[in-house]
Amino acid sequence: MPYIAVSAVSHPGLLRDRNEDSLVVGPWTLCATVTESPQTLAFPLGTPLVVAVADGLGGHPGGEVASALVARRIASAGPTLSSEDAVRDALNACNRAVYEAAGGDEGGELSTMGTTVAGVVVRPDSLLTFNVGDSRVFAASRDGLRQVSVDDSPPLEPGQRTTSLVTQCLGGSPLYREVRPHVGSVPLSPGDRFLVCTDGLTDPLTEDVIDEVMRKYDDGRAAFELWKAAIEAGGPDNITLAVVRVGDDDE
Repeated sequence: MPYIAVSAVSHPGLLRDRNEDSLVVGPWTLCATVTESPQTLAFPLGTPLVVAVADGLGGHPGGEVASALVARRIASAGPTLSSEDAVRDALNACNRAVYEAAGGDEGGELSTMGTTVAGVVVRPDSLLTFNVGDSRVFAASRDGLRQVSVDDSPPLEPGQRTTSLVTQCLGGSPLYREVRPHVGSVPLSPGDRFLVCTDGLTDPLTEDVIDEVMRKYDDGRAAFELWKAAIEAGGPDNITLAVVRVGDDDE
């Protein structure tokens, strides 16, 4: 019987005082959590299952508030996310919710709180991908690592590999701004694997390094080795990631 295995880690890294990332795995959320050992959960393949990360904006007070709010709303909506339009509607609702929460603190420290978000919705025959901001989703196959999310980032300068700037996010400004979520669909087969992560993983590590780890290890070990590599590269930001695999009891 087909199933979904999810192995996840969330950690503040080595330079941040706190973890402003949040994680969604099905109906569960981890917000401002510190884990060093991957947590692995298995779910039957059937009802839409959402796996997502939300990265509170650095430099803006309340990043952990915004990411937790979005994570909880996405977890609650998860089983209803059966189409691309449903995902877009949920993300637009999350954006409004962040602004409404910040509006109750007009002129206060939460007025510009915001978060990025990225994730997948696993369905019986296909997988939906989504993001707003620069958190990422990758498909990991024998052919290599392929980014299936779309970075909301300004063009990089020559020689520049990453940037902390984003061109859109959920919340993040005193006045309401609409977002245009990136939502797509890919076919799904037993054995397919995906990586959902915040930029605390992709900023210190090149895609070649991530690809090598994903090729070498499965599930929880892959999640651990990715976290370990980011820490060894300096751990400059919060690190949250989930390895998602579609399995079959007959494999």
